[in-house]
Amino acid sequence: MPEKLSIEDLKKLAARYVWWLAPDEVLAQPPRRLLLQIMRYGTLDDAWAALEHFGRDAFREALASAPAGALDPRSWNFWHLYLGLAKTQDEVPSMPARKVEDPA
Repeated sequence: MPEKLSIEDLKKLAARYVWWLAPDEVLAQPPRRLLLQIMRYGTLDDAWAALEHFGRDAFREALASAPAGALDPRSWNFWHLYLGLAKTQDEVPSMPARKVEDPA
């Protein structure tokens, strides 16, 4: 069973990685935004702590619903391989892309 972080530890992660919102606001939302920020910018210790707390399925869900620009190519590739969503580099799907509509 994953080890749960204390509410104070969760607030510290929220403040560190989603600094533009109050920690309580971040924690009141589904964890996707926080997890994506940790997946992109997190220290190894913070990533492992979040992985233990939220579980692999939450990380997979965050990755599957990541909007364009949420992750950089290195993070995108690492997490697909680490979470077993791809077995080789060639199996990692293309990153989400922003779509710009032609106003004409």
